[in-house]
Amino acid sequence: MPPLSPPASLTPAAGGRRRWKCRLSPTIARDRCYTRSFRSAGLRPAAIPLPDGAVVHLWLPPPAADPAKPLYPVLLLHGFGAQATWQWAPFLGPLLAAGLAPYVPDLVFFGASSSPAADRSPVYQAACVAAAMAALPGAPQRYAVVGVSYGGFVAYHLAHAFPAAVERLVLVAAGVCLEEADLAAGLFAVEDIAEAASLLLPQRPEDLRRLVGLTFCRPQRFMPSCFIRDYIRVMCTENVKEKRELLYALINGRKLSDLPKINQQTLIIWGEQDRVFPLELGLRLKRHLGDTSELIIVKNAGHAINREKPAELCRLIKHYIVDPSVKCRDDRKVHN
Repeated sequence: MPPLSPPASLTPAAGGRRRWKCRLSPTIARDRCYTRSFRSAGLRPAAIPLPDGAVVHLWLPPPAADPAKPLYPVLLLHGFGAQATWQWAPFLGPLLAAGLAPYVPDLVFFGASSSPAADRSPVYQAACVAAAMAALPGAPQRYAVVGVSYGGFVAYHLAHAFPAAVERLVLVAAGVCLEEADLAAGLFAVEDIAEAASLLLPQRPEDLRRLVGLTFCRPQRFMPSCFIRDYIRVMCTENVKEKRELLYALINGRKLSDLPKINQQTLIIWGEQDRVFPLELGLRLKRHLGDTSELIIVKNAGHAINREKPAELCRLIKHYIVDPSVKCRDDRKVHN
């Protein structure tokens, strides 16, 4: 049922108070700041319709200042907890300065992206992203891909399904090697998919507090309930059913033996204190990929590396993508 319109008897004063409350939302204010950051960096939004009825919202990079020195395209895929602007705003300036051209989509059912399809798999998400990139005027033929957490699952399948397009890969805290059996084995802080869904799609302040506590190495101690409720209202109430289905499709029946191998050079970045996707999954992924991969473990960081160590993460991404001579090594690296 569509939202009810305000009654005709609503007085101007009452309407003014309602609009004032909307303007006072700290979450809406922050969302607008992130959007302004994208626009200030020169990125521009586009909505790409796909043949199956899906629409992918995508931020496009600014043109190169010097046409003789084109920027190298990099696709940035966000995680489950936020849309693209919230996760990537702090990275745009440094990436552009390093000669990279960021393409930043909202994955399907996040932000302004949508689909009528019933498929909820990361394979479908990857196909939507690839189709959106291919549909762009002057579409880049090859690009690097960076995926954080859930975005890393999508990035992995993008690299597998479209090897001609994906040149290099960076996977940040992406538990692609998890198995459903790991839940019952106690590897995670949750015991089943339903509990994971209630945690990753928080509808109550206590759920969001628990999520923050698990996500950050040093979680914020003081979190006023009014701010938490505002965040849940603005960021956590859209497409809840579809996002829950995404989680079930991601985990239900998942086995490492079913995960295909990819051939692209891959940088794996993991927070040493990650309690959402424990470090064991990063070690497992390194073993799965072998010599084509390099694992970097970031000390004093949890799952939200992009929030806790943005400068370090950005430096690692730039170094790996900009310098194609970087070779993967068998040893683990630990960065403070």
